Amino acid sequence: MMGKHFLGYPKGSVAKARRLRREMTEAERKLWSHLRGKKLGVHFRKQAPFGRYVLDFLSIRAKLAVEVDGSQHYTEEGMEKDAKRDAYLRSHGLTVLHFSAYDTIRNLRGVVQEIWENVREREKK
Repeated sequence: MMGKHFLGYPKGSVAKARRLRREMTEAERKLWSHLRGKKLGVHFRKQAPFGRYVLDFLSIRAKLAVEVDGSQHYTEEGMEKDAKRDAYLRSHGLTVLHFSAYDTIRNLRGVVQEIWENVREREKK
């Protein structure tokens, strides 16, 4: 199901992902420094196209998506979009973790610990 090109994605998704990689937020950059290079035992991709979405961080092996959410995610419209997106991702076998940008900056150690615990749990399955 999830090979090199695990899902087709719309034209323009790769360009969008590349732009998002260049324009990562402070919270995303801080978290990426702890996810890159298999620091948690699995490979993570940053700003990875997946279907019609671009995920902040994705470990194909652990089937784990990690999203760093800015304030727009906490509006009614943002929560509805996230619910649809999460349902889509779960239907493809992914676990989705959401962290606020604030928590990612203020409690980076706790965020990384929770991701690590999820990686370990997913590896057992």
